[in-house]
Amino acid sequence: MRFVGAINHHSVSVNQAPIPNPMKPRHVVSLPTSTFLSRASATMVTTYRRRSRIKPPTPPPASTPPPPPLPPSLHKQNPDSTTRRSLASSLHWELLPFPQSELSLPLTLPTGQSFRWRPTGPLQFTGVVGSHLISLAHVDTSPSRQVAIYFHNGTSVSSAHAALSDYFNFGTVILLKRCIWLFILLLLVFIYTKLVVFLSGISLSDLWQEFSAVDLRFKELSERFGGGARVMRQDPVECVFQFLCSSNNNIKRIEKMVSVLESYGSHLGSAGGFEFYQFPSIQKLASITETELRQAGFGYRAKYVVGTAKALQGKPGGGEKWLSSLRQMELGAVIDALCTLPGVGPKVAACIALFSLDQHHAVPVDTHVWKIATRYLMPELAGMSLTPKLCNRVAEAFVAKYGKYAGWAQNVLFIGELSSQKVPSAVDGTAPHAGKAVKRKRVKKDLPISGGIEEK
Repeated sequence: MRFVGAINHHSVSVNQAPIPNPMKPRHVVSLPTSTFLSRASATMVTTYRRRSRIKPPTPPPASTPPPPPLPPSLHKQNPDSTTRRSLASSLHWELLPFPQSELSLPLTLPTGQSFRWRPTGPLQFTGVVGSHLISLAHVDTSPSRQVAIYFHNGTSVSSAHAALSDYFNFGTVILLKRCIWLFILLLLVFIYTKLVVFLSGISLSDLWQEFSAVDLRFKELSERFGGGARVMRQDPVECVFQFLCSSNNNIKRIEKMVSVLESYGSHLGSAGGFEFYQFPSIQKLASITETELRQAGFGYRAKYVVGTAKALQGKPGGGEKWLSSLRQMELGAVIDALCTLPGVGPKVAACIALFSLDQHHAVPVDTHVWKIATRYLMPELAGMSLTPKLCNRVAEAFVAKYGKYAGWAQNVLFIGELSSQKVPSAVDGTAPHAGKAVKRKRVKKDLPISGGIEEK
């Protein structure tokens, strides 16, 4: 159900001529035939002239223009009722029920979980979720700096909401807000059975309180960031191939490689100087040759991409079904299964498990996480070289301290290690600095955010 804020509806009175009563007798005046014909002819000529002045309706434009720029009032002051009326007049941008404490775009999208989002404006990112090309941005005038969404190219709003909710581990929160009858039904179930409605939704605020209670370092980062660093639930296929590109690599080169793979999918549109595609199917990826990828700069990773695509094709029921089935398995079995794919080791497997397969306690251990562990969790390991056995010990230490959502805690601590280069100003909204390993492509043109925001 939609709620559009603060619109004053005024009734409009229209002066109409009185409608004659057909039952009331009229006076009949007899006229000579010549007079009647002349008057009738004059009436027809006048009517024709009046009708000839009627212009045909203007045809609609061939394409939908881009949304107008965000009014300055949305950045600098709280909107008054007039501003709110003008905002609600456009349906391009919608205000989602996600405060920044539950979803911070700078702490979630460009921090190494996915490499498919591009900056298209201040605190604004554009990317593809499933088959939906969308832009997300924080609204400064919202008290909680909520997230607004823009749907590109006639995206189905209802299916895009469902996909977005699943993508950010929000469960069914958007669907319930858009379907009042489903909300009422589930509310009744909750009342009589005391079941939790949002079975798959994860409250970030609750998690951060729990983590802060057991870890002073996490509490420090929590106060610094203000919340919002979510773990995403990506499509397993695209997550696998993204992290095949990540080994011994930096974010800039990973994004470039992922863009090459994306280009084999269906083109969805452009924004901010970037082109966006639906991620290709396993069948399409399997048709790419190793030579093509090496020419595109993949290096030794080319054989892993080609080999994994062919290996997934041979899995029971197909690669998509096989990967989705891993969501129902224990973490150890998931890691072992993923490591059967060419180029996938324990660290890459843990990333795939955490960011796409519902393994919330998976802890990918790299040099950053190793430094965190030796500094805050296991100082007795300082000075030792990282080995597969020690990787397991580090992961177990995280689970022992943070519980079944240890991967979510590790993600925040990992971002804290990158903060000197990537997210020093994620809370205050200023642009982050770009270090060598995290340098991003300069935006050619900002995608303007909204001449109107519709509250959800």
